[in-house]
Amino acid sequence: MPRHDAPVGPLSKTDFRKTLTALYTAPAGRFVEIDVPPLGFVKIDGAGDPNTVPAYRQAIEWLYPVSYAMKFAAKAIGRDYVVPPLEGLWWADDPADFVARRKERWRWTMMIMAPDFIERATFEAAVDKTKKKLGDAPSSLRLEALVEGKSLQTLHVGSYDDEGPTLACLHDEIMPMQGLTFAGPHHEIYLSDPRKTAAEKLKTILRQPVKPI
Repeated sequence: MPRHDAPVGPLSKTDFRKTLTALYTAPAGRFVEIDVPPLGFVKIDGAGDPNTVPAYRQAIEWLYPVSYAMKFAAKAIGRDYVVPPLEGLWWADDPADFVARRKERWRWTMMIMAPDFIERATFEAAVDKTKKKLGDAPSSLRLEALVEGKSLQTLHVGSYDDEGPTLACLHDEIMPMQGLTFAGPHHEIYLSDPRKTAAEKLKTILRQPVKPI
């Protein structure tokens, strides 16, 4: 796994949206190709409509405190950083269910990136700390690498439910024209806080790992 080149020192704070710019930026209205390096994430799996299933809310309730506990542990040894944004992997047995927003058929992994200087012991200590507040952890909670490699991504501005036409274009036109197929789940990176941002102004990176057919 590549180093994140985080500066060391008690007064430094690394913002990975700035040091790993290509992963968190993309043009709106067109897909660009990027090469995503292997990265570590705190992950929790689930299934069903994220607006209604309790497991989705539980995943979010766990990801943030664990991630912040790791951040504060790192800060104590001079490796402070900005907790990266929430991300999600999304898929369905039939890809059309995802494009058509049949959310009850979706499967997902919600996750937050963990810097490579976060050791497993730090993660485990963060989980134990969070258990004191929230009780038993979701069974799928883990620290795990994600390898995507060659991917196509774009910036979507607007409601999450308006992503369908963009994804349909990617799946039905762009990927076939380039001789590409799926090499992993659909990946979203949430650059906006939906609690504070109007739906029509939400900014989301849409990423699809690809490989030759």
